[in-house]
Amino acid sequence: MSEKQLRVVMYPWFAIGHATPFLHLANKLAEKGHIVTLLLPNKAKLLLQSSNLYPTLLNVQTIVVPHVDPLPPGTETLSDIPSNLETHLATALDLFRPDFESILNKLQPNLVIYDFAYWVPEAVLASGSKAKCVVYCVTYASILALEMVPFRDPPKDRPVVAEDPCVACSTPPGYPSNMVMPFEDKNRIFLHSPYGEGVTFHHRVSTAIKCSDAIAIKTSREIEGKYCDYLSSQYNNKPVLTVLDMPEPKEVALEARWAEWLDKFTKASVIFCAFGSQVILEVAQFQEILLGFEMTNLPFLVAFKPPTGCATVEEAFPKGFVNRVGERGVVTGEWVQQPQILAHPSVGCFVSHCGSGSIWESMLSKNQIVLIPQLPDQKLFSKIIAEEVQVGVQVERGEDGSWVSKESLCNAVKSVMDEESVVGKLVKKNHQIWRQKLVDPGYMRDNIDGFIKNLQALVG
Repeated sequence: MSEKQLRVVMYPWFAIGHATPFLHLANKLAEKGHIVTLLLPNKAKLLLQSSNLYPTLLNVQTIVVPHVDPLPPGTETLSDIPSNLETHLATALDLFRPDFESILNKLQPNLVIYDFAYWVPEAVLASGSKAKCVVYCVTYASILALEMVPFRDPPKDRPVVAEDPCVACSTPPGYPSNMVMPFEDKNRIFLHSPYGEGVTFHHRVSTAIKCSDAIAIKTSREIEGKYCDYLSSQYNNKPVLTVLDMPEPKEVALEARWAEWLDKFTKASVIFCAFGSQVILEVAQFQEILLGFEMTNLPFLVAFKPPTGCATVEEAFPKGFVNRVGERGVVTGEWVQQPQILAHPSVGCFVSHCGSGSIWESMLSKNQIVLIPQLPDQKLFSKIIAEEVQVGVQVERGEDGSWVSKESLCNAVKSVMDEESVVGKLVKKNHQIWRQKLVDPGYMRDNIDGFIKNLQALVG
């Protein structure tokens, strides 16, 4: 087959956690000589544009996010708003459709990659384009195969209630694992709650999958192959393509202020904790986690969004916290360069919320892994990582399944950081095996090359 040049338009959901992996994938496509246009709101573009490694082939195009009441003026990404307003931002994503069709008409791509904009295949047809459509899922195959399958379709003849199999965490027939986390009450009906005007979250994502020409998932087939195959079987054997489009941390230098602070500490001694751009903790849980890091007596760098009701992280610090930890503890409410921090020699442990990007970045790093999953998909994959793959440990929670105590966090960190710990030795050994595989240049090259060849075959 001839090496067909791809002309790609990418339209991710308005969230940094989606825009970032889209940009990573765009870089890999541009590296191989393909032409890519990545559509991002201005705030996301400003945050990520320094990571555009191939500006002659990769155009990060600014788009104007339509205003939707009651979103605050200037809202562009999910990190700008509380979770109860997400549905209105999804409406804004959909209202961009006429402009999107104009972009397609102008650029005439042969491939469109999207995620939450479920109407993209219809827009491609309406624009007169013959482009193929690939839905790119930056979450885990295991949760997609559990939640986004026909089994979860809501009943047509009555309102959705928590007891319905489509809502409750009943396992779909043939699901290839018994490792399923029960949904918390607040999340059980989320799948069938509005997420945009006239559409639920489940309908949005399942329609995006159903109407695509292929499903791409940011995962490793060696870990989630059985879930990929199951998902394909639920959508008429639609192709499922896997790709781990992880950037090299050294491609972008770490900011001097963080490099200088980390340089003060010995090798593999610092705990780094980040919960992404969307997680906002309650003040009590925020303070408890900080006290847990204080209890470890190890240096730590924490990147959290300000907790609920606070404008800054500093105003929510526990009493006396700053004086007690001194220079060995830093907490910031700003976005930080996670891959670059993880690659610093002083960092030895990564405590994460188990977002997809964070999990794969932790697998590629040399750091011990501690998991505090926040969402249902994160909790399921966290169990897979901790119990099946055994490369990290989960922090034990209270009886309600949500509260993380300072003692449980401290114990989890010490269990992997203590050189004499049996658990620490086990997860470190397993992590080294997986890391050697994932960072092998041949593995990553073959992974990307195979993915692109599949895209070229799709385009024809």
